[in-house]
Amino acid sequence: MSGILYFVPTPIGNLEDMTFRAIRILKEADYILCEDTRTSGVLLKYYEIAKPLKSYHLHNEHQMTQRVIEDLKNGQNIALITDAGTPGISDPGFLMARAIAEENLEMQCLPGAVAFVPALVVSGLPNNEFIFAGFLPPKKGRQTKLIQLAAEKKTIVLYESPHKINTTLEQIKEFFGEETKVSLSREISKKFEETKRGTIQELIDFSKSKTLKGEIVLVINNLI
Repeated sequence: MSGILYFVPTPIGNLEDMTFRAIRILKEADYILCEDTRTSGVLLKYYEIAKPLKSYHLHNEHQMTQRVIEDLKNGQNIALITDAGTPGISDPGFLMARAIAEENLEMQCLPGAVAFVPALVVSGLPNNEFIFAGFLPPKKGRQTKLIQLAAEKKTIVLYESPHKINTTLEQIKEFFGEETKVSLSREISKKFEETKRGTIQELIDFSKSKTLKGEIVLVINNLI
């Protein structure tokens, strides 16, 4: 029988945000694929998980995917984790899932941590219909993407890094309008977790008034 590849979510902040099942799967796997073995090593040591680690990241995922498929065919059970959150959601994992689906091999994704869900819930903005767009294109296609999102009359969820947040907020004002309501969440599940809500101009003023750190989630009310 072939093995199973498990996509295992890991904490986006607090190390206690692990499920019992996730810990068990990591302890039972033949080996664990990690985006960064040093980062994952901290989590695995915390839960006393001692398994062989193999690097799996954006620069080697094509090569490693084929190796994983062969190992699965040989009956090995493998766990895939990233530095934080759910593999495949703005992290390596999609190519692996596509290849395994094409080979008709078994894979399972455990439910668990992902940054945009808590940010969406605490935003207080409509969440019955939303578009998760991840990170905007860094340069080419960025304006086109913003125009497309502004045309969608649904709540929009974006990821952004601290060093680009001011530019992105200004672009939201330009493409979505000055009356747009926005929620900004950062450091989710960490000690200094913070959410700021208001008009886009209020968020621009807030962002410029301090140095924001940590991954940022923007929730945009585009229903007006």
